[in-house]
Amino acid sequence: MSGFIIHSVPGSPFGRAVLATFAEKAAAYRFASVPPGAAKSEPHISRHPFGRVPVLEHDGFMLYETQAILRYLDRVLSGPALTPADPKDAARMDQVMNVSDWYLFHGVNNVIGFHRIVGPRLLGLAPDETAIANAMPKAYLVLSELSRLLGGKSYFVGDGVTLADLHVAPQLDFLAKTPEWKPLTANCTNLISWLYRMNDRASFQATTWERVAELAKAA
Repeated sequence: MSGFIIHSVPGSPFGRAVLATFAEKAAAYRFASVPPGAAKSEPHISRHPFGRVPVLEHDGFMLYETQAILRYLDRVLSGPALTPADPKDAARMDQVMNVSDWYLFHGVNNVIGFHRIVGPRLLGLAPDETAIANAMPKAYLVLSELSRLLGGKSYFVGDGVTLADLHVAPQLDFLAKTPEWKPLTANCTNLISWLYRMNDRASFQATTWERVAELAKAA
């Protein structure tokens, strides 16, 4: 299929999840960069009324919300299925994806990741150490639960990559670039090994912040 456009910000973990899904499916797309700080103004606000990224455009069909985009791509693109056929496994995948959105991002990565990476790198802001410290108890809880859900498996739902892995990995890879990662994962060594496996995949090597920034320049 053709005609896929991804509107996103280079470095966005949500955008990376979508780009990595395209890579896993060996599908082509065009990357349309949304400048930092421009998501809540035109023309992007007409694509996403809440001013977030990413947005998928497919032959005139516009879709926002990362989970919805990932599921749509898994349905319409050929290539390996990224949703388990077993209902219980599919439910576990959905659960992990929601943990990522509601607990890993909200209150953890949107605080620690923002103050350690986004603010200093894009906005010239100094980290708010108090905000980071206040986010740490929730961060410990979230990573502990993700570690429990992963257990001894290679991926979150068994031996094969699913949308859950593609959704969570960009968030954790972002967090792994902060000094908080080491203490947070001291008792979650399975998450460390899992993230190494994900970063070894071609889909993740092709969708780093730097590689996506190159895509944006070439567009």
